[in-house]
Amino acid sequence: MRKGPLCLLLVTLSMVAPAHGEDNAEGGNSTPLSLSAGTQIAELQQRLRVSEQQREELNKQLQNTDGERESAQLGRLRQENQRLKLQLKETQTSNPLPRLLTDQQQWFVIGAGVALSALLCGIFASGATRKRRQWLN
Repeated sequence: MRKGPLCLLLVTLSMVAPAHGEDNAEGGNSTPLSLSAGTQIAELQQRLRVSEQQREELNKQLQNTDGERESAQLGRLRQENQRLKLQLKETQTSNPLPRLLTDQQQWFVIGAGVALSALLCGIFASGATRKRRQWLN
């Protein structure tokens, strides 16, 4: 290996290392790290308290607006409910249709219809021609 590039590399490294070390020493603050961190912690805690107070105020405002919105909607629903009740009463009084059958009679008619449809389905399914030998088997 040639000595030229090796020497150039060593000279470059020796110049960079002290310059890098001097930057770190000169660039630092005059206060120790623990005092700086303590003030930052105190500042962050203060900001946290302020943020918490703002969050609580916003939650209260949100609950108030939700309550107002719900109460307005509740009032509208009550008015609509009363209007519908009145409309139902008017409809019932103006149109009194007498019931033809009671509930028990309606169930009897439904049962009779089901039995009749089952009988017809049975007749059509078995066929119209019945032979006597079918019964003998």
